[in-house]
Amino acid sequence: MNRSTSLNTTIAFIGGGNMASAIIGGLVRAGHPASTILVVEPSPEQALRLRGQFGVQADAAAGPALAAAGLIVWAVKPQVFEVAAAPCAPYASQALQLSIMAGIPCAAIEKASGSARVVRAMPNTPALIGQGMSGLYARPAVTLDERLQVEQMLAPTGQLLWVEQEAQLDAVTALSGSGPAYVFYLLEAMIQAGVEMGLSAEQSRQLAQQTVAGAAALSAQSVETPEVLRQRVTSKGGTTHAAISTLEARGVKLAFVRALHAAAERAAELGAEFGKN
Repeated sequence: MNRSTSLNTTIAFIGGGNMASAIIGGLVRAGHPASTILVVEPSPEQALRLRGQFGVQADAAAGPALAAAGLIVWAVKPQVFEVAAAPCAPYASQALQLSIMAGIPCAAIEKASGSARVVRAMPNTPALIGQGMSGLYARPAVTLDERLQVEQMLAPTGQLLWVEQEAQLDAVTALSGSGPAYVFYLLEAMIQAGVEMGLSAEQSRQLAQQTVAGAAALSAQSVETPEVLRQRVTSKGGTTHAAISTLEARGVKLAFVRALHAAAERAAELGAEFGKN
């Protein structure tokens, strides 16, 4: 298959918020014609911004134009999905469905759209700058070619990882979907400590941000595990050892692991709650 032509189709976005805008921007930069991108966006201000920034068609409500789409991207807030889906249903059943909504199961998307060809993606906010991580799951009705279409469309947002079971998306949500918040939380603590030790807020921010970015880059390029990399900079009796020992004594790693389990459990609960509606 020629992957360069795999997205030769009209793409419709239901919702035109930040994540949808990031994907649309990637498509346009990659050469996908703006004239073949349709956005259903009820906010007049957001619709105007999408037209002005990308040159795409942005309509306030779903209509017959949606029937021309070969791929529909669900990008509304989960709590308004059912309301947003109802007017789309008469025009959606022939398209491949891609959801970037958290917690909405494939079965609900199939029921709302009339299509069993459903892919769920769990992106994270660094996708807005092309540095994201998205977990993907495809229902059996989705073909290999359609998987490649989804990969090509999401590639500008960052890295992609397919999982084999839909339930695994709960772990993806906990690890990478919510993950940026954990890093920001760590940065908050590092900056606070820097200020308390006499550095300015800006100095602390610069030191903390580059340290986190550099450590992540080193880990990505190394064949060693994070544990080994940590051990290499933790000399017994040194400053790093003092810090790590304090964290271990306070059970920080265990608390962090438990926190991710809690996030995964909540993701599963949200999916189950929606499935009851």
